[in-house]
Amino acid sequence: MNRLAGVTSPYLLQHADNPVDWWPWGEDAFGEARKRGVPVLLSVGYSSCHWCHVMARESFEDEVTAGYLNEHFVAVKVDREERPDVDAVYMEAVQAATGQGGWPMTVFLTPEAEPFYFGTYFPPRQQHGLPGFMDVLQGVAAAWRDRRDEVGEVAGRITRELAERTSAYGGPAGPVGERELAAALLGLTRGYDERHGGFGGAPKFPPSMALEFLLRHHARTGAEGALQMARDTCEAMARGGIYDQLAGGFARYSVDRTWTVPHFEKMLYDNALLTRVYAHLWRSTGSDLARRVALETADFMITELGTLEGGFASALDADSDDGDGNHAEGAYYVWTPAQLAAELGESDGQFAAGYFGVTPEGTFDKGASVLQLPQGNGVVDADRVASVRDRLLTARARRPRPGRDDKVVAAWNGLAIAALAETGAYFDRPDLVQAAVDAADLLVRVHLDGRGRLFRTSRDGAAGVNAGVLEDYADVAEGFLALASATGEGVWLDFAGLLLDSVLRHFTAGDGTLYDTADDAEALIRRPQDPTDNATPSGWTAAAGALLSYAAHTGSEAHRDAAERALAVVSALSAKAPRFVGWGLAVAEAALDGPREVAVVGATGDPLTAELHRTALLGAAPGIVVAVGEEGSTEFPLLVDRPTRAGRAAAYVCRRFVCDAPTSDPRILGSQLRTEPWPGPHLS
Repeated sequence: MNRLAGVTSPYLLQHADNPVDWWPWGEDAFGEARKRGVPVLLSVGYSSCHWCHVMARESFEDEVTAGYLNEHFVAVKVDREERPDVDAVYMEAVQAATGQGGWPMTVFLTPEAEPFYFGTYFPPRQQHGLPGFMDVLQGVAAAWRDRRDEVGEVAGRITRELAERTSAYGGPAGPVGERELAAALLGLTRGYDERHGGFGGAPKFPPSMALEFLLRHHARTGAEGALQMARDTCEAMARGGIYDQLAGGFARYSVDRTWTVPHFEKMLYDNALLTRVYAHLWRSTGSDLARRVALETADFMITELGTLEGGFASALDADSDDGDGNHAEGAYYVWTPAQLAAELGESDGQFAAGYFGVTPEGTFDKGASVLQLPQGNGVVDADRVASVRDRLLTARARRPRPGRDDKVVAAWNGLAIAALAETGAYFDRPDLVQAAVDAADLLVRVHLDGRGRLFRTSRDGAAGVNAGVLEDYADVAEGFLALASATGEGVWLDFAGLLLDSVLRHFTAGDGTLYDTADDAEALIRRPQDPTDNATPSGWTAAAGALLSYAAHTGSEAHRDAAERALAVVSALSAKAPRFVGWGLAVAEAALDGPREVAVVGATGDPLTAELHRTALLGAAPGIVVAVGEEGSTEFPLLVDRPTRAGRAAAYVCRRFVCDAPTSDPRILGSQLRTEPWPGPHLS
């Protein structure tokens, strides 16, 4: 066992019995490199990464390769999900040097942590234009031995260039207004795939944040084109192989533009974001498909990713045993016609093949197919479909299961809390709301310390050692705020405020821009700062959204001002990169709409109070916040000085604490929350 044997990261533990003498990231590793006078090999990946597993099998488990690596380098292994700051800094260098990035990320560093040679996956021997990994090791070792001064100069220059880079969007910009949001909508429209939904070509990722923007834009303006893009994309994904047609839940991305064949790993963050998107689509359209997918995906998160401590695990692997002793991608999920017939009988096997698009040729490897719901299935026997699905699920459960990365990541659990709280409230599923409460309770008990600071991860109920980054504070605050609206429990508003105080104190620069790491975090060669979305909302714009919602709940001008200053980045990026600032665009929609604040005042247990509360939660106004409580309650600032109407429960619709006349009629409340331009202050 190497030095990874005592860590908590499932990804690092996968490498604990490698013959490579791995070190975890830290001063001890770089001190060892300085003492021995050798460079550092930095290898960054994550547990559900297919090519990370491939490179491990081919190279890191090979005794000869490991022996050479141990002799000439200090090898450092990093879980990018535990240390997104380390990943971000060196990925920026990889992309600048090679024009591309990905995982596993392979970077060679000086003992001062300065990068000088870059790559991602390297095969064991030269192939497809890639050098063999042993050739790379020998070449780097020779350069270090024979041209160390030159290597040092290159590393120093690269480090200086990274440190001198300005913010990714080029500096402060103006406020976000109608013009910027219209430009963003135009940019998304130009890149929209009208035939298959989504944006761009292969590989195609679920555009969760852009979809949220489109839904909010439609809710605020009534723009049918925005709703159509969101609706058609959601339907295409839900019918495609990227969605698990048996158990629910989305895979990471599609390798093609048709959503047919996924990269089979399933991530908590994708499923949390998409649960919320489909729930919001249902809220806007009443779509039965959106309702089904939202609930199935919520149930998937609880069933497949729920932990004993109440949180949610990070991911399921793409690979599993194919039953013949081979570790294969997608083996758990794909079917042949013969396999369907063997499990279902000839008649139902043929029916299932037609219903799920399973063909003799197959859509995946070796004649197997990923299950889909092709268009044109027509009217089918719902009971027969349910029977087939249940029997296939039972059969699939006998297959070797994909591995699970069971670490709990604060940010992703925050996204799951928001999704489950809202979905449970919309569809009268108190079990989903309770799952959100349980996860929030875990984050408070385990991840939050006495100073109001977050730990990034936990496992088996014990906090990890890595400090939370901006996305952790922002997404957990977002989850707590959604939970406060859904449950009427003001304690979650208080906890959100505690986290956002840390955002303002430790992550925010004087000009309102935000950094991904705190001002007292470990110093790297560059303090990471990125306002663009990746697979999840950027910490920067997620913080803007949470700050705006908190301001709407409390009337805090300091939080409102911080949100507006953070949103200036959206103005700079809205026209040229709308796909990569989708969450910021969604937050800007909320800011332009108010956002609307609803105070519901009435007796606990009163059916009218409950009906007004649910009507408020179902309001599609962008970024709407809801407070509910007894008359005279001070648990939410929105409730203060808001009386009932002659003893009957009442709802107040407000913007920046200026309210319309209260109503006790849920129909009137619903009409107040529909598209309605705000004549008050805008960001422009």
